[in-house]
Amino acid sequence: MDAQYTLVRIYLFVCRHYRGRLAATVQRQSNNDQPDFTDEEVLRIYLFGLAKKRETISEIHEQVEDHFSEWFPDLPSYQSYNRRLNRLNAVFSPLVEKALEEIDGEGFRKNMLRIVDSMPIMLAKGSRASQATVASERTQGVGYCSSKDTFYHGVKLHVVAERRSNQLPLLRRAGLTPGSENDLRALRRVLPEIESGVLCGDKAYCDSPLKERLAETQNLDLLTPVKKEKGQQTLSAADKLYSKAIGRILSANRVAFQLDRRKNGHPTGLEGALPPGTSCARVRSARCCNADSCSQPLIRIK
Repeated sequence: MDAQYTLVRIYLFVCRHYRGRLAATVQRQSNNDQPDFTDEEVLRIYLFGLAKKRETISEIHEQVEDHFSEWFPDLPSYQSYNRRLNRLNAVFSPLVEKALEEIDGEGFRKNMLRIVDSMPIMLAKGSRASQATVASERTQGVGYCSSKDTFYHGVKLHVVAERRSNQLPLLRRAGLTPGSENDLRALRRVLPEIESGVLCGDKAYCDSPLKERLAETQNLDLLTPVKKEKGQQTLSAADKLYSKAIGRILSANRVAFQLDRRKNGHPTGLEGALPPGTSCARVRSARCCNADSCSQPLIRIK
């Protein structure tokens, strides 16, 4: 079953990358330009043999002839197969490049570090928060900003970004919710679309059952500072060290956004983190969702 699965994966890979430009480079100008045994099958067999550690073309051909004849009923003789394979030598270099890109991409996704965070957009704060009426249909309730220890009337900007070495985090998702909405509730809407890697957030995203489920079903590690249990006076030394490490990751990226805002003068501090061709206007245009709505996703930044 494992060998059959490998055959299918290799065939899909070859079809995805061979058809089109690569096929045109080795296309035969003859009446036999569409043989029963296709070029894709020639490449598929060879790559499968290499995956199974067969060292020569004759060994590869023999293995397929002896064990996979039902998969390749039109398999030519060894001499014909060898000639066909030699005609396709020009496509191997670009195919290898594509294979390495996919392997690197899989490893990158497994090790990807994402940051999830929110920031208040205050229209009124303090004693005026409960009385403000600006955009009241979109900003129901009063939000609380723990870092500034203040209540406010307004919205929250939620972001999910990918951390990059020596660069600003790359913004992948952004959206607005009423300021009163819980950060974790906003994140839950997009979690089904985030797989593999590490997702770092502050204590607002702490949920032990959720962490276990994400690790088991999506291979995603949700890392947050440790919260004290009810009645717990102090954290253990290990928990303090762990929380400090997560806090440093988050604060480093928050500082990066602030520096970008001061340097470039963008009021949101997001422009430098957006992919090329994406403007802050798109983030600002994200729809606010009602406080009792649980279906409005964060917009995706491509």
